[in-house]
Amino acid sequence: MPVSFNNIPSNWRQPLYWVEVDGSMAGFPVSHMRILLVGTMITSNTPPSPLNGTATPDIPVPVGRQTDADHFFGKGSELACMFRASFANNFSSEIWALPVAEPTTGGAQAQATITVAAAPTDYGTLSLYIAGYPINVNVALTDTVNMVATNIAAAINNPPAGTPYLPVTATAATATVTIKCRWKGVNGNMITIRDSYYGRIGGEVMPPGLSLTYSSFTLVGGTGVPSFANGISNMGETEFEFVCMTYTDSQSLAAWEQEYGFSDSGRWGWMRQHFGHLFSAKRDTYSNLVTWGLTRNGKVLSVLAIEPTSPSPEYEWAAAYTAKAARGLTNDPARPLQTLHMETILPAPFHDLWNLLELNTFAYSGLATQRTIVLSDGPMIARETTTYQVNEFGFGDDAFELVTTLATLAKVIRNQRYAITTKFPRHKLADDDTRFGPGQAIVTPKIIKAELIAEYAQDEFNGLVENLREFKNHLIVERDPNDPNRVNVLYPPDLINQLRMFAVLAQFRLQYNRGIDQAIL
Repeated sequence: MPVSFNNIPSNWRQPLYWVEVDGSMAGFPVSHMRILLVGTMITSNTPPSPLNGTATPDIPVPVGRQTDADHFFGKGSELACMFRASFANNFSSEIWALPVAEPTTGGAQAQATITVAAAPTDYGTLSLYIAGYPINVNVALTDTVNMVATNIAAAINNPPAGTPYLPVTATAATATVTIKCRWKGVNGNMITIRDSYYGRIGGEVMPPGLSLTYSSFTLVGGTGVPSFANGISNMGETEFEFVCMTYTDSQSLAAWEQEYGFSDSGRWGWMRQHFGHLFSAKRDTYSNLVTWGLTRNGKVLSVLAIEPTSPSPEYEWAAAYTAKAARGLTNDPARPLQTLHMETILPAPFHDLWNLLELNTFAYSGLATQRTIVLSDGPMIARETTTYQVNEFGFGDDAFELVTTLATLAKVIRNQRYAITTKFPRHKLADDDTRFGPGQAIVTPKIIKAELIAEYAQDEFNGLVENLREFKNHLIVERDPNDPNRVNVLYPPDLINQLRMFAVLAQFRLQYNRGIDQAIL
């Protein structure tokens, strides 16, 4: 029988027409490019508090709308706020959450105070910003310091309709407002408090006479880091391509980099082949960020460097970065992410933004960068650098320096894997130049090589790779000399690059030498 059937048996003798359907040559590879937001849900409020999340900690759950995020993880929780930033930057990707419970051992809520130091001498509006969210407090001429403090606390606890649920609660006593994070843990220290962000140009001016004293411009005292071991285990083999992980302590990052690493058990390893990327953000001084960046060396981790005075907390920066990266890389994994804006994120004031020297140093210190050109437009991604900087011998190496490198490689590998597994799922293996009948489910190294070249040509047409001729010259497909049932392939793709810099030497003249020019003509 020259034609190899999968289902119709060769000993079937019932008359006439029988057909089996084979779609191995018809389909195209499809991947679920899911986003996974990892963060803390509220679990510490005394039941049946409506602020407690209803989701089960450490179990991934898909979320399709903000109201579900508020319900699952608690209004004002870290995860609920992350979803708000994610939805604002990506409305089409499938988004999941991995909620973790608040740390119980050594966990404490971050807090800070605002003291009304002087009463107003005229009416006005106090423009407060809590975690980057605007809170307007009307101030009357007759308000005392105690009244202003009470009104500030009331505005924080009962924001107007349509205003997002804040990640803090407030109490007022003797002209002092105590602001406390809704959950326990170190990430509560990411929450900022300040006023008049846009200043006089934006119509935000402190009412005359009113004076506020801040104990700190960020909440402080939050302690405790969630455990991720159970959550990572419960992810199982579900593919999550873009992971937002806001905890940047060494132990947390080590756990996630191992899960998404290249070892036998990692998602980039040969056994699992799930691939994926980790995204985060870190706020600190220039010096501290450079020092921290030089301690990391992750191929799949990209951490965005944030100015200390940005009102938006790092967990929302990270969620916006992840969502916008997912949106861009899903459309085309080889295109750079530069100039993509991160919506709802408030950058630092102009005088505090990173300068070009600082940004360039970050790029050599394993930190991704962002820039703000117009304050009202918000920040945009500048360079999606990973933390990878040196090879296993400690020498400088840029093989995995950019997120687009592994994103492109993952797409190419998935395309190749799809072609091989769908076209040769139950084939026999023979030497090259073996004479066999047409239609037989037999494959040879030459046939496999031709298939890989054809797939590479398609990837080149789609803008993922280049230099098809050199690829052919370097591609090796051979039968294993010790196992006749195995094919070994040396696959050398030349990944396409990105236009990241346009350098011009403006060699001007005051006037061309006409005599020489005419002689040449």
